[in-house]
Amino acid sequence: MRVYPEQLTQQLTKGLRQAYLLFGNELLLKQEAGDSIKHIAQQHGFLERHSFTIDNSIDWNAVLDCCHAMSLFSAQQIIELEIAETGLNANQAKALLEVIDALHPDILLILTGPRINKKQESTKWFKALDTIGLYVPCNTPDPRQMPRFIQSRCQQLALKPDHESVQMLAQWHEGNLLALSQSLHKLVLLYPDGILTIVRLQEALSRHNHYTPFQLIDALLAGQAKRSQRILRQLQAEGVEATILLRTLQRELTQLYKMQEMGKRGTPLNLIFEQFRVWQNRREMYVGALHRLPLTTLITILRQLTLLEIQVKTDYDTQPWSALSCLCAEMCGIPTHLQRLNEF
Repeated sequence: MRVYPEQLTQQLTKGLRQAYLLFGNELLLKQEAGDSIKHIAQQHGFLERHSFTIDNSIDWNAVLDCCHAMSLFSAQQIIELEIAETGLNANQAKALLEVIDALHPDILLILTGPRINKKQESTKWFKALDTIGLYVPCNTPDPRQMPRFIQSRCQQLALKPDHESVQMLAQWHEGNLLALSQSLHKLVLLYPDGILTIVRLQEALSRHNHYTPFQLIDALLAGQAKRSQRILRQLQAEGVEATILLRTLQRELTQLYKMQEMGKRGTPLNLIFEQFRVWQNRREMYVGALHRLPLTTLITILRQLTLLEIQVKTDYDTQPWSALSCLCAEMCGIPTHLQRLNEF
């Protein structure tokens, strides 16, 4: 059964499950979910804890010993297993199934790991645990989900933000939930009445948003012009090297170019996405980008990107950010001087 982090507390009041699966890319949500589960479990007599990391050095016999060592007078146990970022290989998945088979009512299993996909959700070990437990996906909210996430957090802390304050908190803390949590607790202390306005936020907080080049790519694929420019400015402020962004853009534009070529040859879109391993939840963005960026436009942007990269690598005094801003605008379908230069 799947529940989201904000639903977990309510689920725990209904009783404990035998297993909890905490998977995702957001460390804060996994920590909070794990702490909530262990707090309730301790109230129910699960006083012993054993933690293991599933890697090449794990002693599976030690894990199984924890399951088999129970006696009538032993305390109930929490077994925590952490899957490494590389995931499970075939032998580890087989050993995990043995542990699942050895579970009993005096064992509570908490399994944590990185974000998983549909294929991993169909594995034997995941299905076995999903049957007896709860799956809690702990992923960073995307920009559309962030305001609702902030509203929920504020409600828990008795904070009363207006609409503009929620939007500002979302922009200032995107990609950095730990900083958001710290900011909200700071606001609780500063404003006991809980009322949040833009003026109060500006007086109390500084920006904590943290972006990556991959978030820039997603914004560009989605054609989000304002958002992509905001991310680009923040990456510049954080000191990200322009060459890293140039290479990331070049890789994505080259892939779009190859996709367009395959499409012109009559290859169905679903086969194109399968060849380039585009996940189902990202295909809508790519469809929009392919409609927005025909081959002629991609050639123009790639040519300008190449010239800019040569300039950056040969002239160390070059300030490429203005040109990068134009490239990003072009990818979002906004004409700039790049097209005009191409006409001469």
